[in-house]
Amino acid sequence: MKKIVIPSVFLLLAASFSSCGIGHAFVTNHNQNATEVHLSENNFKVIDQVSGSSETSYVLAIGGVNKRQLYENAYSTMMKKANLLNSSKAIINVMTEEHFSGFAPFFVRRTITVSAQVVEFTR
Repeated sequence: MKKIVIPSVFLLLAASFSSCGIGHAFVTNHNQNATEVHLSENNFKVIDQVSGSSETSYVLAIGGVNKRQLYENAYSTMMKKANLLNSSKAIINVMTEEHFSGFAPFFVRRTITVSAQVVEFTR
């Protein structure tokens, strides 16, 4: 009996202290403006893949910033890396990924990553 109890206790302790994570991704149109681009001819090229990330932690469900602010921080980081000023570049295929990890409700870490492709128009 003792040979079964000791490994069972270690297995239970290992399972209780291990980290669990949940993640999901959204592909949406974050560009809600009236710009119209016709991609019927070969007048652009994909030049880069950029991403930005933002992270916060919650202890006993207290602390950190809200989801909207996390997204805005990640999106602004990505846009700085894209370097779209003074050129004929645009971002396309914006994807938002959200990941939760930790041991709820004691400690939870939320990470939001926004990524996109940068295209440059040649004509």
